[in-house]
Amino acid sequence: MSFARLSIATILLSLSALFTFVHADDSAVSRPSEWAQPVEAQYNLFQMSPTLYRSALPDSGTVPLLETLKVATVINFLPEPDSRWLITPAITQVQLPYRTNHVDDAEVLKVLRAIQAAEANGPVLMHCKHGSDRTGLMAAMYRVVVQGWSKEDALSEMTEGGFGDSTHFKDGVRYMMRADVEKLRTALANGDCSTSPFAACSMKNWFQSAHLQ
Repeated sequence: MSFARLSIATILLSLSALFTFVHADDSAVSRPSEWAQPVEAQYNLFQMSPTLYRSALPDSGTVPLLETLKVATVINFLPEPDSRWLITPAITQVQLPYRTNHVDDAEVLKVLRAIQAAEANGPVLMHCKHGSDRTGLMAAMYRVVVQGWSKEDALSEMTEGGFGDSTHFKDGVRYMMRADVEKLRTALANGDCSTSPFAACSMKNWFQSAHLQ
């Protein structure tokens, strides 16, 4: 092999090695700083903000960690109560069960309002069974409605953030894509139970108000 050919081969090999190094280095770069950051892998526990955490279903072994994190409220999206594992009176329990394939604006507003109210008393942990679909949807809606994220950014975190099997997110993604964020934000600020005056909760409130008058 001539010197010229050897030089070209050496350059190509060096470029290939550099590309491989940069590619590997890119894959090792930490997750975006604005995404929820991992706290405890066993419970799929992540910190979304100084006052909000998300996780899979905790157990009694989680309590010391929650106390260390100064969690004051646990919001549960499952039909089974947290009283089975959470017995300390220092942590308030809020149960708001729902299913992503039947979620509506009223349920989202109820959860967002509960989170905001609880945050006034200290850090909040919200969870479902695996910490992915139900918790993922409410985390994404908190991002867009309360924190002002775009739907695209919130969906990227929800589906690519390492919270669970992405095939579980289809119902949440479907709801998010059709959700009217501005209407939700206005309803949350005004204390409305839904974005629609014809929602069941809105009609119930109207009938109660009319009866009182």
